[in-house]
Amino acid sequence: MDKDIKITPKQLAKAMDADYQKLVLQVSAAVNEAPDGAVISGSEELVRETMARFRQKVYEKAIQLRTQAAQVAFSPRKNKKRQRWKNKGPQAVQHLTANGTIRIRRTIYWCREEGTDSQMDRWLGIADKSVSVAARELCCRVTITGPSFRKSAESLERLAQIRISSNRLRQIVEDEGQRALKVRDKGLIRPGWDALDCKTNADGPTHVIVGADGVMVPLVTQSEKHKRRKNRRTRCRKRAKRNGRAVHRRRAKRKRKRYRGADNPYKEFKIVTFYDRANEHQHAVGTAGNHEALGRLMRREATKLKFNQADEKISVSDGAEWIRKQLEAKLPMLNGKILDFYHLSEHIWSAANTCFNQGSQQAKDFASEVLHITKHEGPTALLTRLMDERKKYRSKGKRKSLKEVIQYIARRFEMCDYPKFIERGWQIGSGPTEAFCKTLTARLKGSGMRWDSPNAEGIMALAAMDQSGQWQTYWNLQNAVAA
Repeated sequence: MDKDIKITPKQLAKAMDADYQKLVLQVSAAVNEAPDGAVISGSEELVRETMARFRQKVYEKAIQLRTQAAQVAFSPRKNKKRQRWKNKGPQAVQHLTANGTIRIRRTIYWCREEGTDSQMDRWLGIADKSVSVAARELCCRVTITGPSFRKSAESLERLAQIRISSNRLRQIVEDEGQRALKVRDKGLIRPGWDALDCKTNADGPTHVIVGADGVMVPLVTQSEKHKRRKNRRTRCRKRAKRNGRAVHRRRAKRKRKRYRGADNPYKEFKIVTFYDRANEHQHAVGTAGNHEALGRLMRREATKLKFNQADEKISVSDGAEWIRKQLEAKLPMLNGKILDFYHLSEHIWSAANTCFNQGSQQAKDFASEVLHITKHEGPTALLTRLMDERKKYRSKGKRKSLKEVIQYIARRFEMCDYPKFIERGWQIGSGPTEAFCKTLTARLKGSGMRWDSPNAEGIMALAAMDQSGQWQTYWNLQNAVAA
């Protein structure tokens, strides 16, 4: 198609003259009829709605005029004369845009050899999509921050003046989530920073921290899916009976992919984070896969960030065995692995409450003493103190509690050398990783929510791009693909 096929401002002004006159009358009427003392508040909503309708109309008219001009110039009857093209008449198609839903009429041609000619739809950019890139971004933006699709649809209508149902919004965002996953896995967008940007000070070394954790996400089971479908069919029959008509199943124009329900109502999604000491540079990704899938993702993202080029490369995480194995296998270049101090203190407090009763002063004194040794004297002194304490008891429960803590620390001995970590200025808490676990899954864990695992992973991918500063980069890529 020739991009020189254009319309003139005079053409558009002439086509919109009646609508413009109507707009002026409505705006002036809204301002004139506003009550005294509330001229602005009494007119702004009416004017806003009027301008939104006019914006949608003028955009639709401009697209229609240029479509007509292009169709006259590039009819397949002129450019593909070997085939016998049949004029099937003008057909309308609706397309959701950032300026509202517009209706475009274009003439359809068909021939036996090639079928329907889709040249006009490809030129318009609507051949395989019914939603524009800008509209998709607005839908995703309100969804990842909203409490539900219903509330997000209300926010979209209020803020962007785009009116769609909550179910349509859900389909748009879930489809976008799958695109975001493909873009991430193919490495088409990169983080906005790398290890060379993470200096501790002007003359100091570069310092990057990696963390990993798991978070439970509610999933819809196969039995729940059967129940939902049965209830939906029952509601359709009752509605049809109430309205006095027969039940007809609607066939969707394009069947959306159905996912099988989960075996369990909850599944652990896994998240890996990279950040610097000042938390000025942050990057996070997540997966619904197992620990090996996270390990591959961790390695790939570390490569993008030039993690191996940092002067100081450390990990701060909880004591989960799968995290330690993946760190050792995928990031062998780490200068240090640190056990999150808060997670260790939880084990110490649990043993203290078992030995000295829940919330007693003795439990508080013992836990405070042991944690002080942990932070200032190191793991050897810590294990010695705990083993000496265990010798004092004959109770199986108390001895077992202390034994479990001793074994937990012994298996992570090198991760508990807090005096050395503190001396080097390294962080001993995994706060940023814990925060990402909440923000990346906040949209997935609302009251009553249940997800298909692939859709939940897609929503998390969109949230991760937003939190990692890749949002605009992703949508710039989508605009480039559309062009």
